[in-house]
Amino acid sequence: MDPECSQLLPALCAVLVDPRQPVADDTCLEKLLDWFKTVTEAGSSVLLLQENPCLVELLSRVLVSQDLSPGTLSFSLRLAGIFAAQESCFQYLQQGELLPGLFGELGPRGGTAWTAPAVRSGWTQGLRSLARHPSALHVLADHGILDTIFSLQEDSSLFVASAAGQLLAHILGLSMQGHAQGHPGPQACDWPACAQRIVGHLEEALRSPATPRVARALNALTTMFGHCHSPWTQVLWVRLSPLVARLLEKDPIPAAHPLVDLLLSVARSPVLSSDCGLWETLAQALSHLSPTQAGPLALGILKLQDCGLSLWTLDHHYGHTLGPWAVGGPGLLGGTTSASVTVDALLSSRPACVALLCQTLAHLELLQPMALLLGAAVTILQLCRGSAAPASDVGGRLCVLLAGCVRVQRAALDFLGTLSQGTGPQELVTQVLAVLLAYLESPDSSPMVLKKAFQATLRWLLSLPKAPGCCDLDPKLQLFLRELLAVLQKRLCSPCWEVRDSGLEFLTQVTRHWGGQAGFQHVLLASEVPALAEQLLRDPERYVRASAVTALGQLSGHGLHATSASPGHPGGQQRSPLQDLLHILSTDSEGFPRRAVMQVFTEWLRDGHAEVAEDMERFVARVLQVASRDLDWEVRAQGLELALVFLAQTLSQPSSSCPYAVAPPEVVPPSRLAQALQALCRVRLFEFAFRALFDCDRPVAQKSCELLLFLRAKAGPCDGLQEAGGSPDVASVEAALQRWRVGEQDQPLGDLEPGAVMAVLRSMDLDGLRGTLAESSDHVEKSPQSLLQDVLASVGVLGENEADCY
Repeated sequence: MDPECSQLLPALCAVLVDPRQPVADDTCLEKLLDWFKTVTEAGSSVLLLQENPCLVELLSRVLVSQDLSPGTLSFSLRLAGIFAAQESCFQYLQQGELLPGLFGELGPRGGTAWTAPAVRSGWTQGLRSLARHPSALHVLADHGILDTIFSLQEDSSLFVASAAGQLLAHILGLSMQGHAQGHPGPQACDWPACAQRIVGHLEEALRSPATPRVARALNALTTMFGHCHSPWTQVLWVRLSPLVARLLEKDPIPAAHPLVDLLLSVARSPVLSSDCGLWETLAQALSHLSPTQAGPLALGILKLQDCGLSLWTLDHHYGHTLGPWAVGGPGLLGGTTSASVTVDALLSSRPACVALLCQTLAHLELLQPMALLLGAAVTILQLCRGSAAPASDVGGRLCVLLAGCVRVQRAALDFLGTLSQGTGPQELVTQVLAVLLAYLESPDSSPMVLKKAFQATLRWLLSLPKAPGCCDLDPKLQLFLRELLAVLQKRLCSPCWEVRDSGLEFLTQVTRHWGGQAGFQHVLLASEVPALAEQLLRDPERYVRASAVTALGQLSGHGLHATSASPGHPGGQQRSPLQDLLHILSTDSEGFPRRAVMQVFTEWLRDGHAEVAEDMERFVARVLQVASRDLDWEVRAQGLELALVFLAQTLSQPSSSCPYAVAPPEVVPPSRLAQALQALCRVRLFEFAFRALFDCDRPVAQKSCELLLFLRAKAGPCDGLQEAGGSPDVASVEAALQRWRVGEQDQPLGDLEPGAVMAVLRSMDLDGLRGTLAESSDHVEKSPQSLLQDVLASVGVLGENEADCY
């Protein structure tokens, strides 16, 4: 411990035991505990107490003081547990009978302070900390501590009850730790007395008719089996599994959710996973639990590796769930089989039916691809639209329950999208596309359902195989696209902005993937979609304008933006969207559209957009001029990204490589460097970058620093480039940068010469600046000394000027 902290400890301990000076901020006490834990983990706790006797005195005063606050009592109990976690310190504290006094009947446990949940919680957490070695078992076995832990499992405070259950599981594992060594499967009758008491208590709780008591026992066992994988746990499970099986025979099953958690915890144990009795219990649970309760258990089993019950689980849980809804399945569209009791119960409640179906759809992707599941998803979507024709009572009731259910529609569309990577019969794929198109066309589809339908449609379109021997789209697919784009036209005119936005997002993605396909280009240009996308640049909703910018960027990148001719004559003269996007960047009042414009411009520059390539310097100069003045930091940061792309291209750096790579970039020859620096000066890139170095938004300054470091590394020694080290140009630039650093950024740099730029770059400590910018926003001092000063200052022991904000 630092000497400065040791000097402050006596005053701190005096404050803690003085009821006239309560520490109101519990957060400071928590931070103190964290600090003490760090100190004890790094060294000897005994030495710490010997060098700071005020800490032992603090614990001793807790035993005799009757008017300490609950917060201080809780802090002291937890602090004692942290010290006693080391066996040597445990023995040291035992010499003074401190631990029995703090945790026994004569301590806070026997006084009025025990009524405070904070004290009971501190007592439990203190014991949890010290129960790290066999010596602690002697304290835990005496002074009625186990009985108190048993009672705390039923505490009115959920936090205390949960902590008591976890402590019980930990003590059971600790008591068996030494006994089980060398004994691969110790018999329960030979277990230590402490372990036998705990197991007996758990057995009694599992037999209890009170569901809360059963749940607490199950939670404790879940913790124990989840953290302890010793051989003796197999004996414990053999002993307790009959009681667990009896719970499954009750109607209703008590504490079903904690019971599922326990079974999954046991199934994940490497010691118990091969136990045949366990799998029989799991099978019994799946058969007796309701479908809603069994869902998490079935999912957990399916996630287990080498699980022999996977197919059984599918048959008994998901099969019962989806089987009647599959295309042609019994009891729905063509069968006459009567519904089971479970299905009858589900169909009697719309919430139960919807909840189970959504839960099942969310988990079934683990089993795809399967034609049964594809057909089931299509059928469910048809049921929700009312387009299915059930021939049974079950199917009719399902149609009534699911009609117009947005929750099921969203889940089914998500699931249908996950199945797009699988293979299925052509007739099923045709049905998939038909049902997706129907949802996109339907006036009853909600905005969120339409969004999910667009997403699922995109996934299916991109996964469809091309026609054999053809590099273009299949004719049937082109026909589907023509119908799809007709629907998209209507959706882009929707009065609901979320629908317009989803339509633009879909257009962007499908163009990004298929913009180079001649068949797609022909269908798209024959529609009104490009013109509508351009019109949405002036949409009143900012999100729509941003999506329109992105969509137009993709369309223009492939030469597919709107034409001045009619839609039926795609050969007409095309208008350039560049001016429209520059106008948005300069005038739009919202940040989202302007950010989208900068991303599009950067992508155009990187990909060599035709109009950008005509006069790249003029394009970059115009964009940087506007972006440098933008009030949105993300626009300025994206402007620096565009500047970096231009810099890399000017220096003939491949745009696909990462300029921030660890390996140093290759040095540019002096002649090419001189030409590149001239171009960079002409577009005023350096004024933008230098000003951004002192930007109040850290990400902007970081990106500028990385850009300049990249340029400096590419320049190398620069032997062939004449640098103006002491010229007036360098002095004026450095003077301007100094004014910018202190916030006076009105004066521009003016025209710069390459030599002056390189001289300034080499004179700046860019590496140091990068290190400073990399520090987090809370890099101010957070030392233990400042924490102790803050605690003391809060109660008036220190003056205000002696405290440091922690």
